[in-house]
Amino acid sequence: MYESIAVVGATGAVGTIILELLEKRNFPFKTIKFLASKRSAGKTLMFKGKPYTVEATVPDAFVGVQLAIASTPDETARDLLPEAVKRGTLCIDESGYWRMDRDVPLVIPEVNAAAIQSALKGIISSPNCSTTQLVVAVKPLHDYGKVKRIVVSTYQAVSGAGLPGTRDLESGIKAMAEGKVYSCECFPYPIVGNCIPQIGSLKEKGYTSEELKLLYETRKILGDDSIRVCPTAVRVPVANCHSESILVETEKKITAEKACELFKSMPGVVVQDNVSQKKYPLPHLCTGKDEVFVGRIREDLSCDNGLAFWCVSDNLRKGAATNAVQIAEYLQKN
Repeated sequence: MYESIAVVGATGAVGTIILELLEKRNFPFKTIKFLASKRSAGKTLMFKGKPYTVEATVPDAFVGVQLAIASTPDETARDLLPEAVKRGTLCIDESGYWRMDRDVPLVIPEVNAAAIQSALKGIISSPNCSTTQLVVAVKPLHDYGKVKRIVVSTYQAVSGAGLPGTRDLESGIKAMAEGKVYSCECFPYPIVGNCIPQIGSLKEKGYTSEELKLLYETRKILGDDSIRVCPTAVRVPVANCHSESILVETEKKITAEKACELFKSMPGVVVQDNVSQKKYPLPHLCTGKDEVFVGRIREDLSCDNGLAFWCVSDNLRKGAATNAVQIAEYLQKN
């Protein structure tokens, strides 16, 4: 049991879910503290029926803390986590800053928990939300038939852009209903009744930063730089849960029936696949759940060893908070 743990970014959307999961899953510890930005310091949080005062996230707040789960902006993670490590804290990081550092393992417990042992900098990174559900779903296929190529299109909920993204959707719906014009806070275009085919900044060869995460993070987690990935990331007017249309090409042919069997054997994956009964994963039904859901499993008509399927997961839970808590649980047990 850890003597002392901390949740960094405890008042944010992901931090709130981390608190819920730690309580629901009865994560063992002796003392806990909640850290957040200076503007949130002094607020009171209820946890396991007790009030806790939120502290400001400063380096000395980590003195005596053995384990921290941090959900912060990249710049905060860059500056803060090394200071926490200096004070003896092992950090699980939700930001994007450390993910591709060669000395920082990028971990999904169901996929590559053993990589945790290589945390040379005292930091363990949790992947991008869209990468997490992709890799969890692809892992059993890769183990069985070796994935050579992935074509993935993501349909990402506004919650992935934080509270401003959610406000754009909610205020946009209200404005449309009232016949008014809404000035976007988060997105470059109105999200209501729209799809925006750019998430993140423009990078090399016309791909965005969000799309390249699907390439480089997938390779790092699976430990295979030969996997080719063609990603397209799209923001859609859905409140929560990211959806993905995934096509994989494998060295060894995988039939739809075999794929269904492999998915069912994978921890953390739920199969919902019966088109005749209109059963397949839907964001509306997957919100608030910790698993990765797959359906519409079918063999590719354009490639002999291709397999296509649909994948949905709660981006705030398995895509963020749940994965971090699962890493903490693995550390606790091992």
